Amino acid sequence: MPVKHFELLAIEGKRFSKLGEKPRNVRIDHNSSVTSVTEKSKNEAVIDFRFMANYQGLGVISIEGSLVYEGDAKEIVVQWRNQRKMPDKVATEVHQAIMNNCIPEAVVIARDIRLPPPVPLPPIRIGGKPKESTGIEIA
Repeated sequence: MPVKHFELLAIEGKRFSKLGEKPRNVRIDHNSSVTSVTEKSKNEAVIDFRFMANYQGLGVISIEGSLVYEGDAKEIVVQWRNQRKMPDKVATEVHQAIMNNCIPEAVVIARDIRLPPPVPLPPIRIGGKPKESTGIEIA
């Protein structure tokens, strides 16, 4: 994997509702964005990012960090400066690494501030015929 080093720099979680309030159906939006790309060496680029899990009026979780990407750093930095985007393959790997590292952290933060976990939970059915699931599979 081209992502060599991953570091969290800031974590913030806020719940806007009081403990006794019953939330309605909550829509959770996830977003990861790259805030800057700099060249560390010929083959390494430092990418700063922000991850957000927004609980529409119920709360928000924000995580900032950086990672080191191994590849053609000069090409990545030049394209970022000129177009504010990275090559598609690089962007896919970077955002996948951000999600893979930030979602578990956000689950812990959500538990601590009593928000629903920012992941789809598998459906639970006790008794009767099992229903086909469209959610994630847990082994």
